Amino acid sequence: MLSKKEKKLIKEMWERLTPVAEDIGSEALLRMFASYPGTKTYFSHLDISPGSAHLSSHGKKIVLAIAEGAKDISQLTVTLAPLQTLHAYQLRIDPTNFKLLSHCMLVTLACYLGSEFTPVAHAAMDKFLSAFAAVLSEKYR
Repeated sequence: MLSKKEKKLIKEMWERLTPVAEDIGSEALLRMFASYPGTKTYFSHLDISPGSAHLSSHGKKIVLAIAEGAKDISQLTVTLAPLQTLHAYQLRIDPTNFKLLSHCMLVTLACYLGSEFTPVAHAAMDKFLSAFAAVLSEKYR
């Protein structure tokens, strides 16, 4: 799946992005809500308007979870086990939404990182976020 070089690149990128987790996460969520309005239904109990505390908080949680998974990609299933259970059994999130968010995260990263988001970085991040979404969806089987 990911080469050693790609794993290192992913880990380094997420380490750099962690300080701006709220910005990246909330922007990715806003993109998802704008592009896929049906995803808002899972957030009906929160204020998800631009700049809201709920949006920033949840966006930060998402980015920190992704960054945590990037620390040791070979242990992604173990790292994400609590989130798998939460999203599958308690929140009952449609697993398709993980793929939608991963796409919106890629677009957000491309905008945020600009020329640093090279084709190699893009391809590696796409593979990683696809794996992340797949692992979150495993409990649904």
